Amino acid sequence: MSDESGQSAGAKVNTRRLHVITWGCQMNVYDSTRMTDVLAPLGYAPAEAPDGADMVILNTCHIRDRAAEKVFSELGRLRLLKQAREAEGGRMILAVAGCVAQAEGAEILARAPYVDIVLGPQTYHRLPEMVARASRAAGAVIATDFPAEDKFDHLPEASAPSGPTAFLTIQEGCDKFCSFCVVPYTRGAEQSRPLGAVVAEARRLVALGAREITLLGQNVNAWHGEGPHGPSTLGHLVRALAEIPDLARIRYTTSHPRDMDDDLIAAHAEVPQLMPFLHLPVQSGADRILAAMNRRHTAADYLRLIDRLRAARPDLALSSDFIVGHPGETEADFAATMALIERVGFAQAFSFKYSPRPGTPAAGAPTQVPEAEKDRRLQALQALLREQQAAFNADCVGRTVDVLVTGPGRRPGQIGGRTPWLQPVHADGPDGLAGRIVRVKIVAAHQNSLSATLLPHPQEQERTQA
Repeated sequence: MSDESGQSAGAKVNTRRLHVITWGCQMNVYDSTRMTDVLAPLGYAPAEAPDGADMVILNTCHIRDRAAEKVFSELGRLRLLKQAREAEGGRMILAVAGCVAQAEGAEILARAPYVDIVLGPQTYHRLPEMVARASRAAGAVIATDFPAEDKFDHLPEASAPSGPTAFLTIQEGCDKFCSFCVVPYTRGAEQSRPLGAVVAEARRLVALGAREITLLGQNVNAWHGEGPHGPSTLGHLVRALAEIPDLARIRYTTSHPRDMDDDLIAAHAEVPQLMPFLHLPVQSGADRILAAMNRRHTAADYLRLIDRLRAARPDLALSSDFIVGHPGETEADFAATMALIERVGFAQAFSFKYSPRPGTPAAGAPTQVPEAEKDRRLQALQALLREQQAAFNADCVGRTVDVLVTGPGRRPGQIGGRTPWLQPVHADGPDGLAGRIVRVKIVAAHQNSLSATLLPHPQEQERTQA
């Protein structure tokens, strides 16, 4: 008797090599890990490189400029490896997953007919079936629908995290339909995992060594998972996770200003495990552009929200996303964005030039900003953001802070970790501290990291922050 993978029931599974190339956000990182988990029962073990792999998956992102062309360029390189494998009498299954797969679909097979599997982000729980069909040489397999069943109901338990930090997807999809964004078309409508399922997975991750969990979602603070008494909220989930012993730190990303409710703001004040760092994209500081983006909030709404968050948690540090050169953006609109940045002060941020995404409303707008003007504005905006990040890091010098040690540092005899505000920290220290929270004194600030001195007796300074 054989299953769909061709393995005899009860037979020892031969080890096959799987290489996953991941682009994009932390949700794609999580999805890549779960695809590895799904394929493990078929005998696939991770490979460090695509050379000689039995299967290669490109887990793609459609947010950035020329995303599809980058995928086809990588496929051209992998085609040569696939042909070399076939010349040796072997086989490499080549799969394209993620948001480019969802958006491009059959176009990938038309341009790269050597691809075996094309699957969207909502269908990777079906990978064993797809691999079985591809292995039988029954032609290319494409699965880019939005299935009625919840993929999380069909996934195996999460594998052990690679260190003391772990990602946990709790929400997928988006109902916001910002004019520049393809996520509603590639990830589908907003869906939330049940409260019990999220808490159970978090408990497993902590049992396997995680000390910090980052909750993920396209609009993570729109999470409304079913609980014992009906739909719950992210603030309630944070409180439930804080009760897990040995879970020292909780984070969440990415949020939308419209979904920051009173309970979640209160959680920032009341739950010590919830870290004082929030990524809250605003995109623009000009009301006219925010309306054109379909963000459904104003700059004043955003600023009032920041004031409330800082009143709840005075040491809160903020990150955001900015798009310059959205169709119709004038110099006055750009100046309003710069004024908002000055008013808020960000510890870090991500900023991009607007680039059209086929099928989105903004792509066909008649008032596209010239590329040279977008370049100029982006350089000015990024200079201001770098200045603010450097100032935030410099303000930490001389302070004593808790650091979660994530592993070795850059040099021998060094440890690396993260502050509560997500800054990378390096300090001289012994091996064996990974997963512990130690006290350090910050001695130097750099653009993207901090240098510190480990305070005496780190073994006695572990904190649960309970």
